[in-house]
This record gives sequence, C-alpha cells and structure tokens, in this order.
Amino acid sequence: MAAAFDPSGRLPDLFTSAGTSSFSAFLSMAAPELLPGRRPLPPGTAADLTPHATTIVAIAAAGGVVMAGDRRATMGNLIAQRDIEKVYPADAYSLVGMAGAAGIGIELIRLFQVELEHYEKIEGAMLSLDGKANRLAAMVRGNLGAAMQGLAVVPMFAGFDLAANDPVKAGRIFSFDVTGGPYEETGYDAVGSGSLFAKSALKKRFRVGLSVNDAMRLAVEALYDAADDDTATGGPDLTRRIYPVVMTVTAEGTHRLTEAETAAIAENVVAGRMENPGG
Repeated sequence: MAAAFDPSGRLPDLFTSAGTSSFSAFLSMAAPELLPGRRPLPPGTAADLTPHATTIVAIAAAGGVVMAGDRRATMGNLIAQRDIEKVYPADAYSLVGMAGAAGIGIELIRLFQVELEHYEKIEGAMLSLDGKANRLAAMVRGNLGAAMQGLAVVPMFAGFDLAANDPVKAGRIFSFDVTGGPYEETGYDAVGSGSLFAKSALKKRFRVGLSVNDAMRLAVEALYDAADDDTATGGPDLTRRIYPVVMTVTAEGTHRLTEAETAAIAENVVAGRMENPGG
C-alpha cells in the first residue's frame, strides 16, 4: 500500500475525494489485498493452519439481547488457546461473535467495526439493524474463496433495534452461512461446533419474555452443556478462573459483564450441576 504514495508525502486522490460510505468498498479500491477474502492462497486445504473458535450463543430477552461465547480455540485435537475472546461490541447498539478460523474471524470483526464507524462518520447517521446485518453478510460472502479451502468464518450478529415499535421486542438476532446469507432468528441461536448441544439446552429452557439476568444465566448454562458434549468447546475453568465472555445490548447500549459478575454466574451454574449433572 505504501507504493501508492508519492515521494512528496501527499495522499493519493482516492483519500481526499468524496467516497463511499462503505469502508470495505473503499479498501477494495485503495488496497484490495488487505481484505480477508482477497488474499491469494496456495492450492489445497488450509484448515489446519489456524486455531478455530467455538461456540457462541445469543438469546433475545425482554428489552435486549444476551450474547456469550466460550473461551477455547482448537487446532485439531489440541487446545490452541484457553482464553480467546469471540464476542465483541460491533457498535453502540449491536454485538458480533464468530466461530471458525480465529485469525480471519477476528480480522473480519475488526473490519466490521470500522465499517459501521466509517458509515456513521460519512453519513452522519447510524445504519439500521438490518443494514448492519447486510453489511456483515457482504463481508462473509467476500471470504467465500478462503472458506472453500477450510478457512471458514461464521459470525453471529445481534442488536437492539432503535426503530422497533415495542422496546420489549427490540432485541434481534441474525445468523449467517459461509456464502453470506443472513437469517433472522427467533428467540435464540447458537453457532460453532458445540451449537447443536447449546441449542438443545436453549430449546428446553427458553421462554419468551426472559429477563436479561435470566438470559445471562441461561447462556452460560447452554455453553456448559455444549462443553459437556463437544471437546472443542471450553466450559468454565474454575482452576484458572477463565469464564465465558458474556455481553448484553439494550436501549442503554452494549455492556460486557465483569470477570467477577461472570464468575458468580458460572460458579452458580457449576454448583447446581454438582447436585444435578443433567441440569
């Protein structure tokens, strides 16, 4: 990218002329090789070259959404990292989590955060929640080539819809496939290798109108159940004091639970399972 600058130090015209509100579209013109899906890859599969992240759950609650993710990343049968973070704020009123190739997933999330901030600065307004989901879908679609070689990233997106008629039902959840298809989910969803077990737990316990506090506990319980049956998902690690990342988004914005708050929920869940292992 440095080659695009002349010796005088002036920015190229592309940087100073009126441009698009999409940062990823701007980057595709200024330095397309920096986009995750534009990098050339050698033939064959590259799935074993990077840690993979699992599992994310999201639950719609009364007045918001809870999203939580376990902390384990794996490379084949090895634990590559015990405390990776997979859930982040996308902007002031939305959350994004990822499962799949960890390096590309984190890069995709950072690009998505810049995308939303860039749009708001250029347009002077925040994208609608549907618009945010569509922008993320386009980024996932741009990574399709790498996904076909084993470097797939599947995000989960959730937010508080400021345009909703009923604030109680303003929490919305979107899932995606590797081709970039966005799908709105009702009530709850999970993604990653432990998603089958997490969704099975959520299916039994979810109720419409859950409070945010109840949804936070349910999210940790679902991750516990996923870790119980999926080796790639890490449960609460009481020895190392590594707990899931739990975040909420409500009319007041995004919020990440502190380590102490998450520890209290996780330890309460573990104590309950000591008495009743099946939940």
